[in-house]
Parts: sequence; C-alpha cells; structure tokens
Amino acid sequence: MVKAEVSSMDCELIKMSEQEKDLINRMYRMVGDRWHLIAGRIPGRKAEEIERFWIITHTESFAQNREENGAKN
Repeated sequence: MVKAEVSSMDCELIKMSEQEKDLINRMYRMVGDRWHLIAGRIPGRKAEEIERFWIITHTESFAQNREENGAKN
C-alpha cells in the first residue's frame, strides 16, 4: 500500500547500503510488504523506515522526481 504522506524530503533522509538494499529486495520477494519482518533482519532499521525506502525507490512519481532533480544538478 502506497502512503501519500511520504514526501520527497524523506527520500533524501534515507541512506541504505548496497547490502541493505539487496536484503530488502530479497525479503520483499519472500514476505511481501511485511515491513516489520524485513526490518527485523536489518539491525538499527525500523519498519517505517524500510517502508518509506521501498515506496520512494519503487513508486513511479518519486522516480521521476529524482530523475528531474538529478538532471538539474
């Protein structure tokens, strides 16, 4: 479920290592959007943080905003 209250500012605040990104993707394929289960496998991460990261990286409107902002810089 995509939450509308996630802003583009949240995108800049979430930094994930390549290992974390890989684990999130693999876990999502196995358990779906059960963010608490995914977060339980990544020390120091909360379910809400994982969900925001997923929404930001997998929602088309956020992807377009990132591309547009990247082209301006």
